[in-house]
Amino acid sequence: MHCLDTNGPLILFQQSVNSEIYVDKSLLIEEISPKIKTGNKYICVTRPRRFGKTVNANMLAAYYTKGFDSHTIFDGLAIAGTKNYQTHLNRYHVIHMDLSRRPDPCDSYEAYIGYVKFQLTQDLERTYGLHAPEGVPIHDILMETGDTFVFILDEWDSAFHETFMGQKEKIHYLKFLKDLLKDQPYVDLAYMTGVLPIAKYSSGSELNMFEEYSFINDNVYDDYFGFIGDEVKALCQKTQKVSYEELADWYDGYRTSNGESLFNPRSVINALTRGVCLNYWTETGPMNEVASCIEHNVDEVREDVVRMVAGNPVRIRLEGYSASQEQMTTRNEILSAMTVYGFLAYHNGELCIPNRELMEKYETVLTRTSMGEVHAIVGKSKEILKATLDEDEENVAAMLEEVHDREIPFLNYKDENSLSCVITLCYLAARDDYHVEREAKSGKGYCDYLFFPRRPELPAIILELKAGSTAEEAIQQIKRKNYCQKAKACSEILLVGISYDENKHHACRIERIVNE
Repeated sequence: MHCLDTNGPLILFQQSVNSEIYVDKSLLIEEISPKIKTGNKYICVTRPRRFGKTVNANMLAAYYTKGFDSHTIFDGLAIAGTKNYQTHLNRYHVIHMDLSRRPDPCDSYEAYIGYVKFQLTQDLERTYGLHAPEGVPIHDILMETGDTFVFILDEWDSAFHETFMGQKEKIHYLKFLKDLLKDQPYVDLAYMTGVLPIAKYSSGSELNMFEEYSFINDNVYDDYFGFIGDEVKALCQKTQKVSYEELADWYDGYRTSNGESLFNPRSVINALTRGVCLNYWTETGPMNEVASCIEHNVDEVREDVVRMVAGNPVRIRLEGYSASQEQMTTRNEILSAMTVYGFLAYHNGELCIPNRELMEKYETVLTRTSMGEVHAIVGKSKEILKATLDEDEENVAAMLEEVHDREIPFLNYKDENSLSCVITLCYLAARDDYHVEREAKSGKGYCDYLFFPRRPELPAIILELKAGSTAEEAIQQIKRKNYCQKAKACSEILLVGISYDENKHHACRIERIVNE
């Protein structure tokens, strides 16, 4: 749990460096070191699960600790080439706390916080020979040492996910951290990581000394958490197991503040180690959290989800959490939470579903009964796909028209973007057998939808939408702009034109092309 100048973080970070797939993020040290012993010494970096928080926490502890000589690790990393490399290396007493560790058993907050306090006081007694009578605050013992410390606190918020944490326990825990760190002369640096922003739970000034950097607002440390595009390209060249293009299709979609591609490290490492792209990150935690966030306020948020599944970004100014909030009740709060958890990507004021890995989970969410009328439409998507493959034009048009007539405000579309939401819902079942691309580059332009088959016996489908025009014109545009070019390797292609007019009348034309 607690390491006061012990070699635990050193060993763990050395193991990370020795791994087959390792990306050097040591220049983070150059960003952190100038904060030591200044008014800006309180830093909290929050990121979703598996974005490198713990590796970086171990790295900082291994670098700063004066308990061990860590030259052999860091001399080979990028930080060794910086001007102030030696200035802070092995110069501080480090207290490293992994706050996700639990006693066994741990069925109450008292057991958890008692374990935290016991481990820390034991380290202090062992190192300084100081006796800590029961009830004496830990900050008094730290003052008695006469030393100053760099605090590295990993997963600060892990206790908040426990069932035993009520409002009273949360307040007590925040006060414990405040008393330990705030305005204490023995603190040279306090660096914390977690998933949840402090402000979500801190109702006042408990931890207001921390500068927070989250997925929503970080333009300082965003290169150091997650793998950026160039790093992933280098890993692909090194391992030669999966192409960058395939990795990007599955896992790209987050963005740094300057627009660079950002990947989830766990997914990339697993794909390159196993040689196959699958859902890795989304299987490491309860993805029901996605549905839970939406179901807090289905009426306002489900429209955003459908639009994003359809490939349309949602423009919004996220405000994050206010200090006093416990429940997510508004659209902004829910979408902020989904971004903090990594379920959505936010860049330049636009939200989107980051990548294929997460898109598959959102598609599952749309099938839940809690999605109301959306769920009912999705339930018919197999019928619509079958009618399309059977070239049953009248039935396809009739089913789309039935969806349009439903009492769902955001499906009363007036443009092709709104129509795309209907197409997404009506053809959701197709994603089991097809890789679906929206605005796919092909031939001399971008077709509205390209359904590329996952099985060779299925035809590709090129679907073009027309508002205020004709389905026949949609078919002619597919031919005129050679949208078939991207699917030329498929034995058959279905050209599907869908239109509707101001009287809500839908029409469908389907033409089969056989490639020789």
